[in-house]
Amino acid sequence: MRDAKTLFDRLGGKDSIEAVVTEFYHRMLADESVAHHFEDTDIAAQRAHQTQFLSAVAGGPVEYSGSDMETAHKGMGITDAEFDATADHLDAALREFDVPKKERTDVLAAVASYREDIVEADSTDN
Repeated sequence: MRDAKTLFDRLGGKDSIEAVVTEFYHRMLADESVAHHFEDTDIAAQRAHQTQFLSAVAGGPVEYSGSDMETAHKGMGITDAEFDATADHLDAALREFDVPKKERTDVLAAVASYREDIVEADSTDN
């Protein structure tokens, strides 16, 4: 028996993460400031991919098979403001499912660690 649960376990596993991801994309697509990044995206596939990514970074028994973050976001021109809006939507989705503050903080810190790989454009470049 393990002493310490992984973040994946503390979040409730794949089904819970999948529910949060579904809520997250509902919020992202409703936000005009970031929705344009998904105009030509298969959202069902994107949700599955994001569930896999979050499960992997949360220490779940999942191997992330997608591109590295820099490659996956190259050319999208994502700004710091858009990254922050995305993080806010993720936090709101986590809150929607009553995820405790410690786990929300851990998820957001894991995502924030990819900021340099994702953000390409200064917010004033728009």
